[in-house]
Amino acid sequence: MSVSRDDFSIAFRSALLKRGGAQKFSVLSLIFLALIIFFLDVYGVKFTKPVRAFINDVVYRVTFLASTPTRFVPQLGKDFTSYINVRKENENLKIELEKYKLLELNVEFLADENKNLQKILETEYFNKNLSNILLAKVLVDKNSPFLKSIIINKGTRAGVLKGMPITKDNYLVGRVVETNYLSSRILLLNDLNSRIPVTLDQGAQAILSGSGSNKPILEYLPEDYEILENINVFASGKDGIFASGTPVGKTNDKGEVELFVDPNQLSFVTVNLNTIKKEDF
Repeated sequence: MSVSRDDFSIAFRSALLKRGGAQKFSVLSLIFLALIIFFLDVYGVKFTKPVRAFINDVVYRVTFLASTPTRFVPQLGKDFTSYINVRKENENLKIELEKYKLLELNVEFLADENKNLQKILETEYFNKNLSNILLAKVLVDKNSPFLKSIIINKGTRAGVLKGMPITKDNYLVGRVVETNYLSSRILLLNDLNSRIPVTLDQGAQAILSGSGSNKPILEYLPEDYEILENINVFASGKDGIFASGTPVGKTNDKGEVELFVDPNQLSFVTVNLNTIKKEDF
């Protein structure tokens, strides 16, 4: 038995001798420190409890920090996915909002157009035979320095004939000069080729000639006739086409006629049917 103890002592010293002096000291120090902590903890020394509590807190904090990536990385992935989905949904909502804005603009345009149509119907159809009035929409405005005409969406299919007068709000704006099956061309009063007989408030007769501008001129007035400002001009009806007394415009001090309807602002017009018979052409 003594031999085995001697052998163990020899082996332990040999192990210590094989290591450096610093390693011997560190191992012995750790063993000595562990024994001291063990006995202090066993015999209940008071200052060991706060030390142990401090060490436990440090260990817990280090453990918490070490486990943070494993807890937050999955949540971070979920948050990123949620952000992508919200952003995509926001883009879709923006597209839908633009569609609704466009739809709102279209509704507003249709509402304004409906108001204009109601106004035309109220003025044109008042005390008139509805069968003699045809509402038409302006498709094309052929505007050039001297030639002024428009294209409407009614033609021979709707009963439109060449020569029929065109009005807006009961004011004369021109006449039909060309017809197709589904459309017609209207020569406006300010066209260079337009000539219609008119009468003035004072009873004078004249010819209203288009000048290419928005203000036609009066020709063939009585000799020494003085044109006064703000004299009403009406269609005389002598040509058998335009109804007598249809308002046209007012005179200015330059001998021009300021039309009641701006030829450049026509969206809807009315065709006066039955004023021209088919056998006349």
